[in-house]
Amino acid sequence: MNSLVLSTVTRLLAPLLLVFSVFVLLRGHNEPGGGFIGGLLAAIAFILINKAEGTRTARRALRILPLTLASIGLSCSIAAGLWGLLSGGAFLQGIWPLIDIQPDGSKSGIAAGSILLFDIGVYLVVIGSVTGIYLALEDGIARSMD
Repeated sequence: MNSLVLSTVTRLLAPLLLVFSVFVLLRGHNEPGGGFIGGLLAAIAFILINKAEGTRTARRALRILPLTLASIGLSCSIAAGLWGLLSGGAFLQGIWPLIDIQPDGSKSGIAAGSILLFDIGVYLVVIGSVTGIYLALEDGIARSMD
C-alpha cells in the first residue's frame, strides 16, 4: 500500500506497540496481561508494518523466521515446566530462585523465575504463530493476484 500517512504513523506507532507489549509481558504474572496479550500486541505491530510497507519489510523487521520464533518460545515454556518438575515439585510449578523469604515472612529479591520464563515462551509463540499465519496468508494472496 502506498499511503504516506500510514507509513508515517507506522514508523511512530510500531515501536510504541513493541515497547508496550514488553511492558504487558513483564507485568503479566502479577497483574492482568502477560505473554499472550503482549504477544498479540507485538504481532499487531508487525502486521501494521506489513500493511504500510509490505511483506518483505515486515519479515525484515521481524528479523527471525516466525516458525523459529514460535519454536524458541515453545522451548522456553517447556523448560519452565521442567524446571518446576526437576526442582522436586510438579510440572509447571512456580520456582523463584532470586527471592529470599525472611524469618518474619517478608520477601525480598527479584520476582523472576519459572513463571516469567513461561510467559516469555508464550509471548514468543504468539508472535511467531500469529505473524507466521498472517504473512503466509499475505503471500498466498499476492501469488493468487499474479
